[in-house]
Amino acid sequence: MNTLIDVLSEPAILVAFIALVGLLVQKKKTSDIIKGTIKTFVGFLVIQAGAGILETSLAPFGLMFQEAFNIAGVVPNNEAIVALALNEYGTNTALIMFFGMIANILIARFTRFKYIFLTGHHTLYMACMLAVIMAVAGFDTIPLIIAGSVALGIIMALSPAIVQPFMRELTGNDNVALGHFSAVGYAVSGYVGRIFKKDKEHSTENINFPKGLGFLRDSTVSIAITMIIMYFIVALFAGPTFIEAELSGGTNFLVFSLIQAGNFAAGVFVILAGVRLVLAEIVPAFKGISTKLVPNAKPALDVPIIFTFAPNAVLIGFFSSFVGGIVSLAIMLAVGSTVILPGVVPHFFTGAAAGVFGNTTGGIKGSIAGSFVNGVIVSFLPLLLMPVLGDLGFASTTFSDADFGVSGLFFGTLANYAGPFAIVASLIVILVLMAIPFKKKTAEVKAK
Repeated sequence: MNTLIDVLSEPAILVAFIALVGLLVQKKKTSDIIKGTIKTFVGFLVIQAGAGILETSLAPFGLMFQEAFNIAGVVPNNEAIVALALNEYGTNTALIMFFGMIANILIARFTRFKYIFLTGHHTLYMACMLAVIMAVAGFDTIPLIIAGSVALGIIMALSPAIVQPFMRELTGNDNVALGHFSAVGYAVSGYVGRIFKKDKEHSTENINFPKGLGFLRDSTVSIAITMIIMYFIVALFAGPTFIEAELSGGTNFLVFSLIQAGNFAAGVFVILAGVRLVLAEIVPAFKGISTKLVPNAKPALDVPIIFTFAPNAVLIGFFSSFVGGIVSLAIMLAVGSTVILPGVVPHFFTGAAAGVFGNTTGGIKGSIAGSFVNGVIVSFLPLLLMPVLGDLGFASTTFSDADFGVSGLFFGTLANYAGPFAIVASLIVILVLMAIPFKKKTAEVKAK
């Protein structure tokens, strides 16, 4: 069972397999099949390596922030909450994940939602949350796996669909979808950005720097400088005693902060290189899947695929989302509720993407406002989600991204009111609605 979880949760293996199948279906030359499969596999490993560098550099920042401002509370972190839940729900999680992926393919084949979700680790996290919620709702083992798998398949198809209009606007085509379970936050950011549509031409990527500051146009340089400033400010508040005793192993606290900021910029650079490598291979390879197995299917890939479109918006989105998290924290302190601390990792990945979509629809102002709202969303949704997770809701961590909150609240609320029956009925209704074909009004039709 552990082997199954390991295989299914590795996006590099999943996407490489999809590329292999697509190239085989197209009857490409053996050399092209080998090249396309390996480059896709390696490209995703490069993305994962970059993400790992980012998370490693951000972890000390979160601890320094808590120490600097003396705040304790619940930290939203998917990896942490899943690690806790797998001790009890590991088998059900693996089975829901496996059959949920099959359900996703079937939904893509027989409905208008032609999205195949390929972000393996997010699929694992969602399967785990559904296993918990279905157990709390009162499902027995087999019905739990069936209901959880169908729910997962639905979410894997709907999440990319929610944000696809903004993906089309961002990329200029309909070839690739976004497979990251924070689509609700991204779509909201896109809509918020449209409030500033008159400023759309003022993109974050067209920021006019004075001639003497022209080097800031290089995203690697600007990201490094910005993170150095941010790290130094928090480090000064946290103090050298804490950092050198608890985090740096005795290295000077400012030197440690400088290295972590540099690692952050390096991680972004690595991610962007991996994204370019993967997109160059996976989109052509996926045409085989689309043509033969699931007509018009789109691969839904992990969130870093959009970072190359607006590197400046990535950084702006992170900061604005983090500020939204701090404002939300202040509100929670004021009303006396459980406090959700702004998790640096979720605010970076979801805030960065929200910033990109906000910039696409509303330029600089849209990027700032959209990602700020995203920061509020990923702060309050985890707070609302905690009560429906049973005993797991009392842990010091919880699920972080928006779609986990929306999905968990939906199924958890149904369970509270009418138990398993309400969940089963809702799944049937959703599948029926998804299966209803809608006629597309194309330009050609209108011309006739």
